[in-house]
Amino acid sequence: MREMVMAWYTGNAVYDGLLAFGFLYALGIFISARFGTPAYGGRFGARSKGLKLGSKAGWVLMELPALIAFPIFFFMGDRSGDTVALVLGGVWMFHYTNRALVNPLLMRVHPGSPPSFNINVVVIGWAVLVLHSYLNGSFISEHAAHLTEDWLNDPRFYIGAVVYAIGFTVNVWSDAILRKLRAPDPDPDAPRYKVPHGGLFKYVSCPQYLGELTSFLGFSIMTWGLGGIYILAVSAANLVPRARVTHRWYLRTFPDEYPKNRKAIIPFLY
Repeated sequence: MREMVMAWYTGNAVYDGLLAFGFLYALGIFISARFGTPAYGGRFGARSKGLKLGSKAGWVLMELPALIAFPIFFFMGDRSGDTVALVLGGVWMFHYTNRALVNPLLMRVHPGSPPSFNINVVVIGWAVLVLHSYLNGSFISEHAAHLTEDWLNDPRFYIGAVVYAIGFTVNVWSDAILRKLRAPDPDPDAPRYKVPHGGLFKYVSCPQYLGELTSFLGFSIMTWGLGGIYILAVSAANLVPRARVTHRWYLRTFPDEYPKNRKAIIPFLY
């Protein structure tokens, strides 16, 4: 009978040590978020100091390690050729192909927008994603004894897949709504920011963040491993405070137009 609780230890000192470090780092992100949000993207990064990249280049460069490091760690595992490992690895590559390539390249940047992606954030993002790639790639193909052929019939796999699909759909749908606020060839004289409507924007200011966190939760359930919980914790520590700041910015920037019943990231609650 498989364990119903995720195992905290794999027995591999390197893996378990890095996992512990990852959770301590997530705690550090949560604490530091009380003093400001990372300088990337639009209004968050435009006023920051230091070397900065454009939004498209910044996103691609920061997320790309997930498409490079994960396969390296994954195929080092003895069970990388197993069906269940390949399925879970495929979910990872699908997710980060969208996150690192598709979505950034589809972005519609307002003409004349200054570079807003601080290079320091990119470097920190590399470290986070390389650790993320190791903790999940190595776990799936090497350390997870429960990921046998039978796992594809386990309720946790199906529940995780459904949760992941819902989160991914919300993420992509919300990004599409935000993208369409600007024309394919934006007019430099048009307003840079507008109030988004439709989808889960009816309930929250940042459904794209909610979708991303939900997809990570689903992946964690699918793998039944703490490597997924690590990136969920890091992302929540970053995105929840970021959503709160975004929500307040909308209310301040559009005092008469912005719906007062919206929450920041969790419908009806927060």
